Amino acid sequence: MSKPQGATAVKEELNPFEIAKQQFNRAADYLDLDDSMRAVLSNTKRQLIVSIPVKMDSGHVEVFEGYRVQHNIARGPAKGGIRYHPNVTLDEVKALASWMTWKCATVGIPYGGGKGGVICDPKSLSMSELERLTRRYAFEIAPIIGPDRDIPAPDVYTTEQTMAWIMDTISMVRGHTQLGVVTGKPIALGGSEGRSEATARGCLYALREACRVRGMELSGARVSVHGFGNAGANIARFTAADGARVVAVSDSRCGLYSENGLDVAAALRHKAETGSLMGLPGAKEIASDEVLFVDCDVLLPSALENAITLENVHKVKATIIAELANGPTTPGADRVLADNDVFLVPDILANAGGVTVSYYEWVQDQYSFFWSENRINDTLERSMRAAFQSVYETAQRYHTDMRTGAYILAISRVAEATSVRGIFP
Repeated sequence: MSKPQGATAVKEELNPFEIAKQQFNRAADYLDLDDSMRAVLSNTKRQLIVSIPVKMDSGHVEVFEGYRVQHNIARGPAKGGIRYHPNVTLDEVKALASWMTWKCATVGIPYGGGKGGVICDPKSLSMSELERLTRRYAFEIAPIIGPDRDIPAPDVYTTEQTMAWIMDTISMVRGHTQLGVVTGKPIALGGSEGRSEATARGCLYALREACRVRGMELSGARVSVHGFGNAGANIARFTAADGARVVAVSDSRCGLYSENGLDVAAALRHKAETGSLMGLPGAKEIASDEVLFVDCDVLLPSALENAITLENVHKVKATIIAELANGPTTPGADRVLADNDVFLVPDILANAGGVTVSYYEWVQDQYSFFWSENRINDTLERSMRAAFQSVYETAQRYHTDMRTGAYILAISRVAEATSVRGIFP
């Protein structure tokens, strides 16, 4: 039987860890990395799977599954967030841990990559249930985390309150307060000024550099933001403050579109008051994912992985994409975007502001000496601009795209550290 006209035999890999390995191998080919180093750098160092029994408010006990993965610690302690989500998988956490390794190396901070997750629906849990789940999860992963070993932070559906519970639990287990065991904490517990906005602010600095390279102005540009959590909401606010016209935003329930630009401040208030973007006056409601395909100059994917794939990439109209989410673009979609001359600022650069300011927080906790918000933001801007320039120069030198340029830079740094340290014993 002949194949129907227009059908395709291409089946794209959507497993996040397989995608992470594809991205790694593409850059490793440019570096002529030998098989031994590839084997070391492409595998995770440690994977911990834990069972988390939690007494629910009703009195019955539910058992959740949680993970903590450490991908690589050649350049320093593991670093990475913890996410609570119904669709968390071990392969997703492994991918996120490996992306953290490359992200830290890209911006030149002395960390390796780690990540954690719990399979749960946090929206269905009460605050007291969330606290009990968090404390038990922290207790279960306590043997492998610590200020000099592995330092968690907030991620999808976790907050500074989550980090406060983890810090307190680990401090009780160790018998003394350990401020540096997590970052993204409340200011009252050794958190850093500027941390809650750092991911979006770092992306803003990288986006300004991307606009400069492409010879366009962010002021007046049409911006679309897919995802309206902490990072998405903040980048919408920051780009609007820079004079951009935010034409579309979305959360998990709906998207909003206005050709003339949305009132971002009103959207933020509406989301805070109602818990959703639905029903915002003066905006057209569209499907959440349609925000990826509106006519815009700058697209900011700020939700979850695999948002832009081979199946839908042909609908993307943006000139610049800056990935606030981890892994929102598949390798197949990457190739199409490059062919279409879309300038993509990859996740391991675009969203590195969060881990960079987490590093500043960890340094402040280690010395119990805290910086002003101005110092934080100024230092972050210098770091992000320098990292962007290094990635851009690497991409130009190897005649490749920005994602591959970032991976080439990061892998070369981790490979050098691994080679110099050697293999024990």
